[in-house]
Amino acid sequence: MAVRAGSEPPAPQPTAPEATNLHGIAAEIAELRHISSEKSRRIQAITGQVKILALNALIEAARAGEMGRGFSVVAQEVRNIGAEVEGVAKALEVELSNRIAGLQTRVRNFAEESQTERLIDLALNAVELIDRNLYERTCDVRWWATDAAVVDCAAVPSPAAAAHASGRLGIILDAYTVYLDLWLCDLQGNVLAHGRPDRYPALVGRNVAGEDWFRRAAALASGEEYVAGDVACQSSLNGAQVATYCASIRAGGDPHGAATGVLAIHFDWQAQARAIVDGVRVSDADRARTRVLLVDAKQRVIAASDGRGVLEETLAFTPKGRPSGADLDPRTGAVTAFHRTPGYETYAGLGWYGVIVQGDPR
Repeated sequence: MAVRAGSEPPAPQPTAPEATNLHGIAAEIAELRHISSEKSRRIQAITGQVKILALNALIEAARAGEMGRGFSVVAQEVRNIGAEVEGVAKALEVELSNRIAGLQTRVRNFAEESQTERLIDLALNAVELIDRNLYERTCDVRWWATDAAVVDCAAVPSPAAAAHASGRLGIILDAYTVYLDLWLCDLQGNVLAHGRPDRYPALVGRNVAGEDWFRRAAALASGEEYVAGDVACQSSLNGAQVATYCASIRAGGDPHGAATGVLAIHFDWQAQARAIVDGVRVSDADRARTRVLLVDAKQRVIAASDGRGVLEETLAFTPKGRPSGADLDPRTGAVTAFHRTPGYETYAGLGWYGVIVQGDPR
C-alpha cells in the first residue's frame, strides 16, 4: 500500500491575471474610440470652414463677373472637395465607431469568460488540495491499523495492552499534527484505547456503535478498504469539527485476516480546511466580494473563507450533473463557479465541490 504522510496542506498555486489585462485592453479601446471620434469631428469642422470659404469665393467671383469666372471654377472644386472630405470623415467615424464597439463587446465578453474560467480553476484548485490531503488520511488509517500494538490490543484486550496501544497512538499523534485523536475500538464499538487521554479523559469504555462511520467500518471486507465519514462536530472531542477515517483491524495485521476491531482517526478538519480556503489566490480588490467554499455532496458548506455557515448552510447552486461550471444570478449579478472533486489516486472523493461565489463588482 502506498503511504504518504504530511502535516500541512500543499500551498495553492498562483493564477495569472488574464482578466485584469483584458479589462486594461478594453479601457484602451474605449480611449481609441474617443480619440477617433474627436478627430473625426475636427475634420468635419475643418471641412465646414473650407465650404464656407468656397462659398464666399463663389460670391466674390460672381461679383467680379467675367474676370472672376476662372476663380469661380476653382472655388467650386474646393467646395466639392470639402464636401467629399466631409463625407469620408462621416463614413470613417461610423465605420470606426461600429468596429470599435464590436471589438469592445468581444473583449468584454472574453474578459468575462476568462474571469469565469479563472474562478472555476480556483474552485478546482481548492477541492484538489483537500483531495490530496485526504488521500493521505486514507493511507494513514490503513497503515496504522496494522501497527503491532493496535493489532495486539484489538485481539486480546487488557489494561496493559491498552496502555501500550495508547502510548503508541500518542507517538503517532506527536508526529502527525493534523489529527485530534486516534481511537481503537472493538467490534462492539467500545473504545479500548486512544492517543490523547490527557486531553480527552474518560473516552476509554465509551461506546460508539451508533456512529455511522463505525457501522460502515465494522462491515468492511478487508484491511485494504477504508471508510471516510462526513465532516461533523464530535462531542467527545469537545465539539471539534472532524473528518473521521476508519479501517478495520485484522488478526495478525493480515489485511485478509479476521476482523478484530476498528481504528478511527479524527482529522482536525476546521484548521486544515480553513487553511485551504484562505489560501486560494484571490486579488485584494476582489477579496471583499468573494467567498471561497468547500461543500459536500448535499451542498452543505463544510469550509468557508468568511467563516459563515459552516456545517449549517446549504448552498443554493445547481450543478445539474455538471462536473464544473458557473452560474450568474440575474437578480444580484453574483457568479457561482464550481468544480466537483476529481479524486486523487485511490481516494475517489465524496462528491464534494470547490465553490467560488463572487459578487457583482459594481
